[in-house]
Amino acid sequence: MALTLIVALMAGEIVAAAAAGSLALLADAGHMLTDAAALGLALVAATMADRPAGGRWTFGFRRLEVVSAQANGITLLLVGVWIVYESARRLIDPSNVRGGLVLAVAAAGIVVNLVAAGLLLAPGRRSLNVRGAFLHVATDVAAFAGTAVAGALILATGWDRFDPIASLAVAALIFWSAVSLLRESTRILLEGSPIDPQALTKELLSVPQVVEVHDLHVWTVSTGFPALSAHVLVEEGADCHAIRRTLAAMLAERHDLSHSTLQVEHARQGRVRVKLPLRR
Repeated sequence: MALTLIVALMAGEIVAAAAAGSLALLADAGHMLTDAAALGLALVAATMADRPAGGRWTFGFRRLEVVSAQANGITLLLVGVWIVYESARRLIDPSNVRGGLVLAVAAAGIVVNLVAAGLLLAPGRRSLNVRGAFLHVATDVAAFAGTAVAGALILATGWDRFDPIASLAVAALIFWSAVSLLRESTRILLEGSPIDPQALTKELLSVPQVVEVHDLHVWTVSTGFPALSAHVLVEEGADCHAIRRTLAAMLAERHDLSHSTLQVEHARQGRVRVKLPLRR
């Protein structure tokens, strides 16, 4: 539904931008083209992510959603660079802009993008993929608001440079969204830990009869799917299976780490509990 709304508005905006001679409207249309691509890519990635694991794909295709989010972040950056270039050119050599038409189209754009953003808001909290698409649409709401203000000011003053100034504000919003999206998706793709590993090790060591924790790895398979593996040594005579169940339950309850692989073994005689250095 959001994709249909965005494509329809984008087509109308390209026509209006040509008629009004507005870079701000054309910048919004270019951003909406990436919105449409983002929504289409998010739709394909979400569909693929639902496929069950099989063959060599032991985690399925869930990480395609993260790849989609990163692709969306890169396209946002490229669109932002193009808008900055065109804005600088228009500031030096401004063209005639029809402020009334810009204001009318921008107002329609605000309404359509608010509806699309509302459709994506709830699922965007559960999926980085959908959040990437939501950020595209949400920045368009702010972009259209800036374009509407520029149209009103041009209509009131006749100063056409308000149009490229509004475009620079749009570019700033685009860069902010892109950096946020790229930072999160890159952390997942590079297997960065969503939880402080040192703090997590201390928690595991606090469980009675646990002597040592090493080879601890924490990563995110896809949004909402953290995973952990670790080698745990316990005191001689301790019940390895009972301690493993205790540790797994603690991880699931405190950190939503329901996918944990714990190798629990008895420590050699005389092994002492490892103490971690305190942070300064």
